[in-house]
Amino acid sequence: MKKRILYGEANYPAIVRENGYFVDKTAYIEKLESVKNTVFLRPRRFGKSLLCTMLESYYSVLYKENFEELFGHTWIGKNPTPLHNTLNSCTGHDG
Repeated sequence: MKKRILYGEANYPAIVRENGYFVDKTAYIEKLESVKNTVFLRPRRFGKSLLCTMLESYYSVLYKENFEELFGHTWIGKNPTPLHNTLNSCTGHDG
């Protein structure tokens, strides 16, 4: 099935399930775990919300049973950190 560009979609699980195109930047998750404080300063429409939903899906226990579906094809899916799917999540976004 051909990948689709889902313009404006910021929900990581929806992008994966709808076979949407995205650039795999999951290797940064491991780097994020090694820094004490993180601030994301990016312009509008630069993927900040998508990153947040990806991090929620990666760390939340709510997505534990879907880990392979959501991340099996990514770098972090092949190289998971010890914290994957271990945290309770409290989202602050729609979706």
